[in-house]
Amino acid sequence: GFHLSGTVTEPATATEPEMTYKVAISFDRCKITSVTCGCGNKDIFYCAHVVALSLYRIRKPDQVKLRLPISETLFQMNRDQLQKFVQYLITAHHTEVLPTAQKLADEILSSNSEINQVHGAPDPTAGASIDDENCWHLDEEQVREQVKLFLSQGGYYGSGKQLNSMFAKVREMLRMRDSNGARMLTLITEQFMADPRLSLWRQQGTGITEKCRQLWDELGALWVCVVLNPHCKLEEKSCWLRQLRKWGEMDVCPLEDGNYGNELPNITNALTQSSGHSQDSLARPRRTVFTRAIEGCDLHWQDSHLQRIISSDFYVSPSYQREGESLLFNSQGQPLWLEHVPTACARVDALRSHGYPREALRLTVAIINTLRLQQQRQLEIYKHQKKELLQRGATTITNLEGWVGHPLNPIGCLFLTLTEACRLEEENCLEISDAGDSKPPVYHHVPVVTGSQDGDESYLSLALEVALMGMGQQRVMPEGLYAQDKVCRNEEQIIARLQDLELDAVLVQTLRKQCILLLEGGPFSGLGEVIHRESVPMHTFAKYLFSALLPHDADLAYKLALRAMRLPVLETTAPSGDVTHPHHLVSVVPSRYPRWFTLGHLESQQCELASTMLTAAKGDMLRLRTVLEAIQKNIHSSSLIFKLAQDAFKIATPADSNSDTTLLNVALELGLQVMRMTLSTLNWRRREMVRWLVTCATEVGVRALVSILQSWYSLFTPTEATSIVAATVMSHNTILRLSLDYPQREELASCARTLALQCAMKDPQNCALSALTLCEKDHIAFETAYQIVIDAASTGMTYTQLFTIARYMEHRGYPLRAFKLASLAMTHLNLAYNQDTHPAINDVLWACALSHSLGKNELAAIIPLVVKSVHCATVLSDILRRCTMTAPGLAGIPGRRNSGKLMSTDKAPLRQLLDATISAYINTTHSRLTHISPRHYGEFIEFLSKARETFLLAQDGHIQFAQFIDNLKQIYKGKKKLMLLVRERFG
Repeated sequence: GFHLSGTVTEPATATEPEMTYKVAISFDRCKITSVTCGCGNKDIFYCAHVVALSLYRIRKPDQVKLRLPISETLFQMNRDQLQKFVQYLITAHHTEVLPTAQKLADEILSSNSEINQVHGAPDPTAGASIDDENCWHLDEEQVREQVKLFLSQGGYYGSGKQLNSMFAKVREMLRMRDSNGARMLTLITEQFMADPRLSLWRQQGTGITEKCRQLWDELGALWVCVVLNPHCKLEEKSCWLRQLRKWGEMDVCPLEDGNYGNELPNITNALTQSSGHSQDSLARPRRTVFTRAIEGCDLHWQDSHLQRIISSDFYVSPSYQREGESLLFNSQGQPLWLEHVPTACARVDALRSHGYPREALRLTVAIINTLRLQQQRQLEIYKHQKKELLQRGATTITNLEGWVGHPLNPIGCLFLTLTEACRLEEENCLEISDAGDSKPPVYHHVPVVTGSQDGDESYLSLALEVALMGMGQQRVMPEGLYAQDKVCRNEEQIIARLQDLELDAVLVQTLRKQCILLLEGGPFSGLGEVIHRESVPMHTFAKYLFSALLPHDADLAYKLALRAMRLPVLETTAPSGDVTHPHHLVSVVPSRYPRWFTLGHLESQQCELASTMLTAAKGDMLRLRTVLEAIQKNIHSSSLIFKLAQDAFKIATPADSNSDTTLLNVALELGLQVMRMTLSTLNWRRREMVRWLVTCATEVGVRALVSILQSWYSLFTPTEATSIVAATVMSHNTILRLSLDYPQREELASCARTLALQCAMKDPQNCALSALTLCEKDHIAFETAYQIVIDAASTGMTYTQLFTIARYMEHRGYPLRAFKLASLAMTHLNLAYNQDTHPAINDVLWACALSHSLGKNELAAIIPLVVKSVHCATVLSDILRRCTMTAPGLAGIPGRRNSGKLMSTDKAPLRQLLDATISAYINTTHSRLTHISPRHYGEFIEFLSKARETFLLAQDGHIQFAQFIDNLKQIYKGKKKLMLLVRERFG
């Protein structure tokens, strides 16, 4: 049949009543070409009612009555029957049909109407003509609307997932060889190109967002797949090419590698990459996300060798041809396919995507045989150059086009093709577990079907081998943030897939063999002895290899991981011999525009690799030594070495068992290296690092503590050494933790005191007080520390530091020393008339109180210093008041006699203080009156009242004060309101 119609009933639910829908479906050559349903559902996919009716017709063909096309039935009716038929039809549907029936009747009766120019009439129940296009029904408007909606949500609300599922739908259509795949992709691409954000990003010069970038990548990859369809017609291909060129020429079209020009070879280029590479970036052609698909339109499948490879498992060379060199077969007679590797892999992806899995597998095997041969040849080349390259210590040989992070994802494509052939399809493999994660796939060995003798290979071991080859390829770090980020992402994706493989004996053998080849591979391998300075680091890959190899071959595992620890871009400037690559040079001093945008991530991966090795080597002194040396040689960031030290410490000191001394010593040594690295540079974590080091040394034991105390100057600043290191070492907690005997305690204390005195000499300002505290229990050391303070007081110390030490001395029971230091502090101080809230006022009052308590002589000695340093009237009057309230000398120094009398302000030493206070009041008054505002008048009158109290302490004070007030009235008579207030209060 060509047309199926029916009614579908949807049963009632708790909330909805029973519903009936009318459905009509048109067919053509086994495809559904159009659908209509009463439910009005708008979606890319068919509604449930269309699906139900189709399934009913498929499953119960005999229940569906087959009828002739309606035109045939009408042909059999006579005039009366036709009249009856039309009238009944109109009556049954008169509301919908009557206007159309009336219009048609008018046109048929009009002799020159359009209807009468055509013979016959259309019949929807008859099939299409043989020349008509026939393809599955796709609601184009709906596709457009949905893509537009998802793009407008900018990757939020799971819209990225939705778009990815639309891409997956396209792949599914291609696999079913449904011509709508390309149609749907065209519709999606049109909406992507119309995304208003593209022109905005271009104007602002900002990059496309990460999520959006990945979607564009997938779009580009899908187009490569579409144009490489091995069975597409030429006219289809030329139509796609026109479209792709049109999109690629638009200004807003995203570039292949983010915002940077690209220098990768053309997709159709052969393997050779000559010196044409160093051309200036301006001369490079603009490469958009569609460039690879446009280049892919030039590729064809007509090559007879290629056709034979993909059409037979048993295609081998005749045995008599196996002697000499051949470009078509290896020495075992297996076919090779010598095409630019990513291009060859794109062919594999196209075969897989268009539903040719066997063919994809055959081509994959040919590519791997080619890569193996290439690997062997490279090994031979390296053997001849080895001596020279090792002497130079660097190489200019490297792949400019890395396979990992490549836009066509060649390694991922080969790996997937091979592992798909080895998947054990479980009954319930489609069920997803509660957590929403699908279970990891289960693989088994499937032997490679081949015409050659070597029959013990499996597709699974080939998958592992090709992943290791690709990941281990030595390649230059690409330019630009996006391309570099993609390298990291792709590497992580491949490793995640590798971790799904259960390593059995066969796979372990493959792993070992490939690792040995990578180690011996010289400049062609990222793990070879010599690599290019800008080679992509192998840390992440090596960490996987190390963990996978460790249970089977520990020596190889360590050899490999230690080799991978290097990060040459940070080691040296470029060697003079490297001229092929002028714009790739990176200075050691990070320039303002670093080319390695992912360097932070790469360094943290290097640190992860080191940490993995340290953990594995716990308890093995020899291994730990070599790992430690590798860390010290290759890691240049203090914060990462500190992280490693902390990791090692954690692993070495498990909560539930004894510490591991080997690893503890490594932690300590790394900690000491961090101390040396950060000693002269500012580091905001420095205090934390110093405290941690003391904790670690304590855990190692008393010898470690003695050692860091004795060599403090190469590890700590004097302040850190006294206030953190020595103080912690001498604390009660440390002594308890180490359960030390008396000689050990004495040894530590003696080291701490020596350190304290050395630090006090070097930096008395910051260390004197800590030094005195540390030396309290040893008389000679304490005296030495005190002498250092006295010597430094006149030159290098501030009054705050001296007052602090003076108070400490008084607290310790050395009042005369405290007085001496307080007197020295006074000589550094200067308090102006208006500094009545200065923080040093408390210290001055304390110093005067101390002197007063010691006796008349000390008071007489400090007052001239006070008078010289303090010009603030209120502070001076406060000191004066305190000195007249009690008799001096109450401290009761042994051997001194005190009269116990109050002191007079008329006699020295208080007379000098009184005069100074009065003159300070006079000076302050004049200063305040030069710029006083009415709102401060009340405050000023109170100030004069305080002044009068001080004046009255002198014998002729009331006369002096009266003269002072008269003087003010005379000089400031212009301030009438203020002088009125002065008169009111003081006469």
